[in-house]
Amino acid sequence: QVQLVESGGGSVQAGGSLKLSCAYSGVAERTAYMGWFRQAPGKAREGVASIYTDRGMTQYGDSVKGRFTVSRNNAENRLYLEMNSLKPEDTAMYYCATDPGGLNRGQGTQVTVSS
Repeated sequence: QVQLVESGGGSVQAGGSLKLSCAYSGVAERTAYMGWFRQAPGKAREGVASIYTDRGMTQYGDSVKGRFTVSRNNAENRLYLEMNSLKPEDTAMYYCATDPGGLNRGQGTQVTVSS
């Protein structure tokens, strides 16, 4: 059974940084895809960052390119999202997921960025 537990969220001022962590279990090391999504109140779920370990490739949403970095450590069973130069519009609940649709996800961690 796949379990995903996000942590590392919090409240920061614009321009600040946070590093989110997703501890996972039941995810096979060969599982190529993992990603981060976010959802703000009243808005649709948005893909933030994806990592494909079989291709050595990462992808980012246009709104976070150049500011966010996704990484995965299979030895630690952790997925990370390093977020820099945070903006108020980055405020949302952030989830890690094991599918590109973001359906198999954890409970999320809240990120709040104040101006």
